[in-house]
Amino acid sequence: MSTTTKTNEPKREERKAPAGERVADWADGRLGIYSLAKANMRKIFPDHWSFMLGEICLYSFIIIILTGVYLTLFFNPSMTEITYHGSYVPLQGVRVSEAFASTMEISFDVRGGLLIRQIHHWAALIFVAAMMVHMMRVFFTGAFRKPREVNWLFGFLLLILGMFTGFTGYSLPDDLISGTGVRFMQGAILSVPIVGTYISMFLFGGEFPGHDFVGRFYSIHILLLPGIMLALLVGHLILVIYHKHTQYAGPGRTEKNVVGMPLMPVYMAKAGGFFFLVFGIIAVVAAVATLNPIWAIGPYRVDQVSTGAQPDWYMGFAEGLIRVMPGWEINFWGHTLALGVFIPLVIFPLMLGAIAVWPFLESWVTGDKREHHILDRPRNAPTRTAFGVAWLVAYFIMLIGGGNDIVATHFNLSINAITWFVRIFFFAGPVLAFILTKRICLGLQRRDKDKVLHGRESGIIKRLPHGEFIEVHEPLTQGELYTLTSHEQYAPLETGPEVDGNGVRRKVSLTKKTQAKLSQGFYGEGNQIPKPTAEEYKEIASGHGHH
Repeated sequence: MSTTTKTNEPKREERKAPAGERVADWADGRLGIYSLAKANMRKIFPDHWSFMLGEICLYSFIIIILTGVYLTLFFNPSMTEITYHGSYVPLQGVRVSEAFASTMEISFDVRGGLLIRQIHHWAALIFVAAMMVHMMRVFFTGAFRKPREVNWLFGFLLLILGMFTGFTGYSLPDDLISGTGVRFMQGAILSVPIVGTYISMFLFGGEFPGHDFVGRFYSIHILLLPGIMLALLVGHLILVIYHKHTQYAGPGRTEKNVVGMPLMPVYMAKAGGFFFLVFGIIAVVAAVATLNPIWAIGPYRVDQVSTGAQPDWYMGFAEGLIRVMPGWEINFWGHTLALGVFIPLVIFPLMLGAIAVWPFLESWVTGDKREHHILDRPRNAPTRTAFGVAWLVAYFIMLIGGGNDIVATHFNLSINAITWFVRIFFFAGPVLAFILTKRICLGLQRRDKDKVLHGRESGIIKRLPHGEFIEVHEPLTQGELYTLTSHEQYAPLETGPEVDGNGVRRKVSLTKKTQAKLSQGFYGEGNQIPKPTAEEYKEIASGHGHH
């Protein structure tokens, strides 16, 4: 017997979701967008001005890509010679390459072309400069320690590739300054024994200048190097998110947490505004300060050299090494080895490589294999800070060497005197900088210790009943005390006793001896000021107070 009952209530009509929601549901079912966003959109980022240096790198790279795509629409990477008949009258009738002519067309005939070209060049300069400063921030604060050694190498490779991408782009217009730089590079390549000639022939398609190097540099500049850099950049950002962000020491901040603002909506809004600020500043600088005015320089000719020709600043170090190196040569078996060029060509990657391997060297010296998410204050790592400053001093001394002719003419000095100054201080300058920086760091550590034990100077002078005048010191807050004392001080490694328990002389490997020696140099007596102990603080605070 059927018990089905009929109802007179109308059937409710199901609500149809909006089109945007349906698209989002469709995408989430195939890509998992909701779960990905839920896991990462509330990620916490610390709020400190120094973290914006990495953002400047990222935003400059985006600007380079955007403007570079626009420029590729009009640039012709050909070295075929034509007669110029463009808008710039002083060069009409002059034989130029199609690359030079297309660059002139971008500058004078394409709407907004010169501004875009200037923005592209300025963004490249700022990109490399920001990477250099960002890496120094990471270096001086110890942000490269485990688990971020691989990310440090990614950043280092981005810096190196950025330098060579800038060089290849700088060479594309085929003007007299860029051609002089390419000629300089080709001479350095020829100094490499055995393979130098083959590399030069491959790059230039024959004897310099050949007919192919602009096209080959163009492919390297817009495809190969940017593709590798983009992959490294994506990997770099993924590791930043995966490892969580580093943060400076302070109350409530530990190796297990991150104190800051969520990615959405706070950090994203600030980052978006900062992108447009960076873009705006680069656009303003590009509009008022002209770089590489090729119309005033003219096309490249192998029998001409532009007076005062200088590379972009980041390649000045390499040029300085070659300019100040004596013209030594060795002749053997009918071949000439140009040491005056080859030795600087070896020193250049060694100088860069010293920075690349430092995280692994420091980890080995300390024997520390733990993860670190709290940053060091540079003063609390005197040897590391002193090494970084010494490296920067060597770099900037060689920048002076790379522009010795400009320095000589602008300051009415002897170019030989400048060259000898650079030769001497390339070795003496870093040593003096290392010693001075280390002493400054130790002095700052002593001041921190004194502040912890005696408080902060208030500027208030008090006269005691017996007539003595003293300055009143204000006690630090608990948060300030924590910040000044939370850093870790390593104990130097030891090789152990020379004999074992049975009186048998132990064999200590050379590696262990070297590690212990370096550890003593890093953290031994005179390389760090002991932190104030809790007993010292209690004794002073309870016995005498803060005067």
